[in-house]
Amino acid sequence: MSQLNFLNFLDVSHNNLSGRIPSGTQLQTFEPVRYIGNEGLCGSPMLKKCPGDEELEEPHSIGKSEGEEEGIDKWFYIGGVSGFATGFWIVFSAILLNRHGRHAFFRFHDSLKDWAYVKVVVFITKWQRVART
Repeated sequence: MSQLNFLNFLDVSHNNLSGRIPSGTQLQTFEPVRYIGNEGLCGSPMLKKCPGDEELEEPHSIGKSEGEEEGIDKWFYIGGVSGFATGFWIVFSAILLNRHGRHAFFRFHDSLKDWAYVKVVVFITKWQRVART
C-alpha cells in the first residue's frame, strides 16, 4: 500500500491498524484525521511517536555557547540605534547651526518637491490622454 503514488484521498480511520506509517511515502501527506481510531499507528503525520524514535535536537554551532547568540543580537541593535542617532544628530545639527547650509537644504528640498510634482502631473496627463483614445 505504501507504494501507491497517485492517491488523492485515503481514509483508514477506525480499522484498528498498528505500526509505523511508512516514511517517505504519500501516506504521510494525508491529514491525521484520516487515521483516527487506529490507536496502534505511530509516526508522521500522527502526533504519537513510535518506540525508538528520538527527539531531534537542534545541532549546536561549533565554538558558540548558548548565550552568545543572544548577545550578538543585542549588540547589533545597540550599534544600529546608536549609529542612527549619531548620523541623525550630525545632519540635524549641521542644518540647525549652519545658516547657509540650512537655506541650501530647504531650497534643494523645494526644488525636489516641485520636480516630483511636475513629473506626477505629466504622467497623469499622459494616462488621461491614453484613456480617452
